[in-house]
Amino acid sequence: MRILHASFLVSDLEASLRFYGKLLGLEIDEARPDPGFPGLWFNLECGQQIHLIGLGSPERGRPTHGGRDRHVAFSVENLDELASKLDKAEIPYAMSRSGRRALFCRDPDGNALEFAEA
Repeated sequence: MRILHASFLVSDLEASLRFYGKLLGLEIDEARPDPGFPGLWFNLECGQQIHLIGLGSPERGRPTHGGRDRHVAFSVENLDELASKLDKAEIPYAMSRSGRRALFCRDPDGNALEFAEA
């Protein structure tokens, strides 16, 4: 088995588009059919996708460190490059507490994301 897509509830599709599309450089899949509600699909490698679902105000009150929260982990080639982009965008992140080459941050709606160096 493999993951086909991970879905996140978002309150502001434009802010999420800037984060996932511009900052992380993911490509929108324009071929996806309209599900009948606001949302965006982003392509990852190996046919996997991120699905953002516009739903207003997602839940709050999450753990401080993303590694202790529900999250999706992504493989990246250069963790320092990603950290630099997050610094420039003033997006806080924390390094993995295990000592691995990984960091955790949150998207504009507080969804926890892990990025581990491949």
